[in-house]
Amino acid sequence: MSRKLKVLHFADAHIDMANWGRHDPQTGLPVRVMDFLHSLDRIVDAAIDGGVDLVLFAGDAYKDRNPQPTFQREWGRRIMRLAEAEIPTVLLVGNHDVAPALGRAHTMQEFRTLNVPYIHIADDFLALDPADLGIPVKILAIPWVSRSKMMRREAVAGKTTTEIFTQMEDILRDWMDDQLAKASDEPRILLAHASVEGAKYGTERMVMLGQEMVLSGGMVRDSRLDYVALGHIHKHQSLNGDRHPPAVYPGSIERIDFGEAGDKKGYVLAEVGRGETTWEFVPLPTRPFYDLSVEVSSADQFMAEVMAQLPAGEKVAGAMVRVRLTYPYDWEALVDEQAIYAHLSPAFNVQIQKNRQVSRRARLGDTAGVESLSHEELLNIYWQTIDLDTEETEAMQGLARDLFAQMKE
Repeated sequence: MSRKLKVLHFADAHIDMANWGRHDPQTGLPVRVMDFLHSLDRIVDAAIDGGVDLVLFAGDAYKDRNPQPTFQREWGRRIMRLAEAEIPTVLLVGNHDVAPALGRAHTMQEFRTLNVPYIHIADDFLALDPADLGIPVKILAIPWVSRSKMMRREAVAGKTTTEIFTQMEDILRDWMDDQLAKASDEPRILLAHASVEGAKYGTERMVMLGQEMVLSGGMVRDSRLDYVALGHIHKHQSLNGDRHPPAVYPGSIERIDFGEAGDKKGYVLAEVGRGETTWEFVPLPTRPFYDLSVEVSSADQFMAEVMAQLPAGEKVAGAMVRVRLTYPYDWEALVDEQAIYAHLSPAFNVQIQKNRQVSRRARLGDTAGVESLSHEELLNIYWQTIDLDTEETEAMQGLARDLFAQMKE
């Protein structure tokens, strides 16, 4: 049996996702961006100090495909540390890293353009052998596969979305079968940026209904593989229990929003051998998030009730805090936002979200010319009638727009 390889697997760095708020006086970067970079530093340190044989990044370096040069510099500095340490590193291109337009460069193109040693870019189906990596392992890499990318292939012209993705998975299976048939006794790793059937999506709202291929559970649980390194879903999870091979989402390296307030963030260290793999999730010391729900029952004691339900300021020191206030619309004048901000002043950032309750009849009755409204406008009214908050409404409207666009196609 070939020796086990020590592998570090991380994903969904999104280093510039929180590009707002106060700035660090030494670097000039937003403090929240520094949070993401500190997590990335810890990951790189763990790889170098821990003497890993291989680093796998499963996609999404930035928040979108047009990162600012400053953020590209900071990402590049950290990846170059891995190259200088002579650690083979595979960077997979995720959906946030690639432009939909044909011929546009992706966000990690410069590593290939400059031919950086030890850094391998997977922007298409890619098989890396021991000769490519300098270590005994075979890697099958699958970057993000979009519907629009597949529509460019003449073989899928005129097919429905379901037919396109069914055909795409058949192509992937044939490709995997061919590559695995060529493999020797070295460990085999599947690296993919994709959703997988049965995975728990969390609340990052990254799943684009009808716009991406969802890998079948059978593909990632293929017993011919020895480890499946996944990215795209921000919630850490294992999809194959204690069975072989482990199929793992490490999750994002920092909390993206309050939907991830309760999620642990980190990376995976695995010892991958042919037919036998062990792994562990390594949590990162990320900035805490507090998502507070406050509901008031009395107008006479409105602010007293609000303040009684808030934690002590020192408990949330340095944290991201969201206060979701629920109260009747008529009590709006009773809200003292400054008192809430003052009480929670030790926090790094405080958001107040107001959920004003009004009767469903009033919401719809005040809408003139209902028949003249678009589908999106009518849906927006409906979200209000079921008391969806602002973030949830925006997410649902985004999904609805995608579905309406498909219907038009």
